[in-house]
Amino acid sequence: MNRIALRKWTLSLFAAVSVIGLTACGTSSSSPQAATPSPEVAPQTNNQPAEPVPAKVEGTLSFYTSQPDADAAALIDGFAKKHPEVKVELFRSGTEEVISRLQAEAQAGQVKADVLLVADAPTFASLKKQDLLMPYNSPEAEQIPAELKDADGSYTGTKVMATVLAVNTQKVSTLPDSWKVLTALEAAGKGVMPSPLYSGAAAYNLGVFTRQSEFGWNYFEGLKANQMTVSKGNGAVLKSVAGGEKEYGIVVDYMVARAKQEGSPVELIYPSEGVPVITEPIGILKGAQNPDAAKAFVDFVLSEEGQKLAADLGYTPIRKGIEAPEGLKSLEEIKVLSADIAELEASREADKKKFGEMMGGN
Repeated sequence: MNRIALRKWTLSLFAAVSVIGLTACGTSSSSPQAATPSPEVAPQTNNQPAEPVPAKVEGTLSFYTSQPDADAAALIDGFAKKHPEVKVELFRSGTEEVISRLQAEAQAGQVKADVLLVADAPTFASLKKQDLLMPYNSPEAEQIPAELKDADGSYTGTKVMATVLAVNTQKVSTLPDSWKVLTALEAAGKGVMPSPLYSGAAAYNLGVFTRQSEFGWNYFEGLKANQMTVSKGNGAVLKSVAGGEKEYGIVVDYMVARAKQEGSPVELIYPSEGVPVITEPIGILKGAQNPDAAKAFVDFVLSEEGQKLAADLGYTPIRKGIEAPEGLKSLEEIKVLSADIAELEASREADKKKFGEMMGGN
């Protein structure tokens, strides 16, 4: 996998800032479940009370994320309206590269991030196991379904993102309703997927698909035999399908819905077997340099205002009572493919290694 250039922005946030926006970036049983929330964030124990956030927060906040650049900027600008005295320093890349940087900092004893928001729960479960997260039960988290947050407050889902099948409608006349189209003769050499070696969502999807009796590793062998192209992240997949280079793609739902609304010849399909769902959790790093600002940031993301901003950007909100954007299904409408979070976390690196050996990848 070609490593992408890492970019670090410093955004000074003052009272004059006024922007509408919010967030963005692969998330129980081992068989499909119909219209049932997937416990991507496995509930824990030892609930801890939330400490109140001061009325005024200030200083510098270091924010690490895998969200698209524009969505991360919109989230930060939205936060600025409530907390103009905070200067946010942003580092963004694919989930795997963000975590690699974080791990390197941890090994050096110099973790710089205050807040982390990346693709999936197994990533946060691993960080929690390493004692790198600070528990914080945000009062706003009370409106988040229990199965989609860590009860210790170490991390909380921020949105609902399903991985779907994207199709170029100028190239494909009959829309499929099954993932198995990607292993069919008609799709030979015409499919593209994100790499689990780069994308956290793709790594989660790999773990989930390979633990379904209907798919397993045999499915990926079929993708290999059918000349599936492995690209970087979800953005590269969508670009390939929307541009007509490929006819079929595995990609997160909001990207396809957004491209369709902008006029691209694409359609998103929730296959009949079900879809993996991630919740792009948010958490505070243990030893955060500015814990008050970090808590305020988490509160904003989970608040009604923050969740409405997420919907405005085209994401399905995770907070109860806020509707999904046009073109997307709510969690209650989705047939979810899931797997045990602890198992996914424990096997993640082995799964990625096997995938790399089987499929090749950057």
